[in-house]
Amino acid sequence: MPTNDELATLLEEMADLLDAEDVEYKPTAYRRAAENVREHAEPVEELAAEGEDAVAEIDRVGDAIAAKLVEYVETGEIEELEELREELPVDMAALTSVEGVGPKTVGTLYEALGITDLDELEAAARNGEIREVKGFGPKTEQNILGGIDFARQAHQRTLLGKGRPLGEAAREFLVGIEAVEEAELAGSNRRWKETIGDVDVLAASTDGEAVVDAFLDWENSTETIESGPTKASLRTGDGVRVDLRVVDPSEFGAALQYFTGSRDHNIHLRNVAIDRDLKLNEYGCFDVSGVDDPDGSQRVGDRVAGETEEGMYGALDLPPIPPELRENTGEIEAARDGALPDLVAEDEIRGDLHAHTDWSDGDATVEEMALGAAEFGHDYLAITDHAEGPGVFGNMGLAPEEIREQADAIDGARDALAEAGHDLELLHGVETNVDADGGLSTPDDLLAELDVVIASPHAALDQDRGPATDRLVAAIEHPRTDVLGHPTGRMINERAGLSPEFDRLAEAAAENGTALEINANPQRLDLRDSAVRVAVEAGAVVAIGTDAHRPGAFAESRYGVHTARRGWAETDDVLTTRDVDGVRAFLD
Repeated sequence: MPTNDELATLLEEMADLLDAEDVEYKPTAYRRAAENVREHAEPVEELAAEGEDAVAEIDRVGDAIAAKLVEYVETGEIEELEELREELPVDMAALTSVEGVGPKTVGTLYEALGITDLDELEAAARNGEIREVKGFGPKTEQNILGGIDFARQAHQRTLLGKGRPLGEAAREFLVGIEAVEEAELAGSNRRWKETIGDVDVLAASTDGEAVVDAFLDWENSTETIESGPTKASLRTGDGVRVDLRVVDPSEFGAALQYFTGSRDHNIHLRNVAIDRDLKLNEYGCFDVSGVDDPDGSQRVGDRVAGETEEGMYGALDLPPIPPELRENTGEIEAARDGALPDLVAEDEIRGDLHAHTDWSDGDATVEEMALGAAEFGHDYLAITDHAEGPGVFGNMGLAPEEIREQADAIDGARDALAEAGHDLELLHGVETNVDADGGLSTPDDLLAELDVVIASPHAALDQDRGPATDRLVAAIEHPRTDVLGHPTGRMINERAGLSPEFDRLAEAAAENGTALEINANPQRLDLRDSAVRVAVEAGAVVAIGTDAHRPGAFAESRYGVHTARRGWAETDDVLTTRDVDGVRAFLD
């Protein structure tokens, strides 16, 4: 049966196809419905079994969209979507992954040149055909050509925000199989990398065939790629490959360590083992000091560890190394020296300083966002709607007088919180824009009136390294900037964003008492993990913010936490682990 994510993807495809045909209003309705379908707590296919009225109870899912979702659950297709695909037979997802190519551009290029996929787009750009289409030109053509390689590479990787929940669903399914003793994610998914290739899961069992048979019947599976006595691979409805490996329970720890990786981490560990006359592999750790040919068999020698992952590291006199750190960037040396960081944890996050409402481009009211944050468990929330300025989505940024007017809505939400028995502290802020020279788009006198000022780049994201660095340092040094928001402006798999000198940003942030944001939206994760490490080593503070546009997005804070962990961040390095008094002290 289709997952919520698969159904949401169909609605997004409909939105893009309608957008390409210049249909008004409907694309926005479909995209907002898709967001809420994806985040809905219950499986929508179960609601569909109850009828269209049950599906229409999902926020922003009207009767017409509910009918289409029920139609897909019952028949496996949406008639209107099939008609749209026939009218515009293009690989919309691939084409729109090229920066600067939106659905309308896809529609125009199809009508003018018959372009349906990336290969045809590239050929047309190289042949100088795109510049001849009305509304285009040589520069646009060159930009498109320059973005195709990035799009091809990005198209092969799945965002963590999609791969991690899918992996967790696969693990939960495996744990429910009677023959399975334990199961865990592996690979880059377990290391919380920003993108993954395939979803890897491990199961401990003495009956591999029973586990494989049950796994191939998983409801999320639409295609069996391959299967054997202890291995299987399937593909889900949204095209992600899931690989299962079943191992003996006595070797589960060894397999978990080995298949979590990374490759470089494992090679380094094996070399440490060799220096101690030990052999380390996916089957265990073996003492081969008395073995003439240690390479003669995988299980040669006396087995000293393998049942648990902790035992595998312990056999090398090392403490367990958190999966997020296993990239061979000094973690093994730190473990040997007792210098591993005490990494920040998900349950230490106390609040969120970056959230939007329907005053700008959000989907919920101030009150709904405040109540949502309180119910999520936060102690404080800052409403930071977009200020007007270049690059803001749909030109929906607020003018100074509108930001001041919003204060009444903030006060109203505070009253609603009190009436509901919540003691969440609601702060009033803004996400102002960093222009190409580092100036802020909101007047200083207004910034001085607000609790929180996030300064973020939204335009001119193709600047060279030097000017980009100067621009961001100027924003950090602005006396009213509290947080530099999503510093590079990147969108993973969509645009590369700025490439500043992170050491200069970190030094400026530490000197000026400005926090650097880890934007937890899985499409951003900006600062990226390597930049987080530069920041914390320089003594800068990072702030994990969800950039939430709806209450359900507060749960995405976990992606920010694990990005911080990958950057070796400890609790004290993260502003949003502090209580509201600690946050106010930093802001002041």
